[in-house]
Amino acid sequence: MSITVKQFYEYGKESLALDVVAGEAYLDNEVEEEALNRPGLALTGFFQFFAFRRIQVVGLAENAYLKSLSDRDRAKRIQDLFSRKIPCMVLTRSRHPLPEMWEAAEEYKVPLLKSPMLTNRFINSATIVVENLMAPVARFQGTMMEIMGVGVLIEGKPGIGKSETALALIERGHSLVSDDITVLRKNNMGEVIGSAADLTRYHMEIRGLGIIHIPSLFGVASMRKEARLDLVIRLRRPEPDLEYDRTGLSPEFTSIFGVKLPVITIPVTAGRDLAHVVEVAALNQTLKKLGHDAAKELDEKLLHVLGKKGKS
Repeated sequence: MSITVKQFYEYGKESLALDVVAGEAYLDNEVEEEALNRPGLALTGFFQFFAFRRIQVVGLAENAYLKSLSDRDRAKRIQDLFSRKIPCMVLTRSRHPLPEMWEAAEEYKVPLLKSPMLTNRFINSATIVVENLMAPVARFQGTMMEIMGVGVLIEGKPGIGKSETALALIERGHSLVSDDITVLRKNNMGEVIGSAADLTRYHMEIRGLGIIHIPSLFGVASMRKEARLDLVIRLRRPEPDLEYDRTGLSPEFTSIFGVKLPVITIPVTAGRDLAHVVEVAALNQTLKKLGHDAAKELDEKLLHVLGKKGKS
């Protein structure tokens, strides 16, 4: 999978303090590899195994080396580097591009960016940005909420009440991540992260009411740009042959990008406070992560009591 320089710039603009100093028209160049590259050897004229598909980072050492060269040699080294069709170049420590870089960037259509960060810190942080952008991504039908730090994806057939449940949760002080369509990706920590599609972010559709803008009605705290997915809740209408887990001793799981996630199926009936049930499910999931499983504890107590009676 590849990304564009524009995606890298927009996603990392704040965290990496990035600025475009030249070649803004060429931000659609593609970055094909996750790792970043410091082109020290390439600037000496050695291009065997040169990683030209990566973002090139020029720090203090590379900049000092270029300045030590004669005007003719410096121009040739920079021309040779840019002619390899690199996606972009980032100058750290807020260094301004050398005049030869401006010329080469325009000639070979390569964007020049800069950051005030130290080179090693920039590479570490930027690598995470690129890895996140290149992570597997899929769209799922469902509404995602963050409930007291627990990311919950609410699934169900159209019209079953996903958005209405989410709206009631927002009124209780919880935060909306996405409505109807949720974009899921796996980050470099092995977690599944959910976010909204750019087009529908901050909006929600309520049947009979239409489209509403959540931050305008409930404040900026009612939205989250993204959240880790911890729990999947499926809303289903009762069916004669469908059995529901009444004890919690037979947990259900699903796999998303190879990550095992718990699933709770909740029957939808008239008059049931689904928002309250979902809220309690999120709280219970937090307790399970802390090692407190109410269903297992009760089951162990019952087995202990029955064991005592059997001996007497």
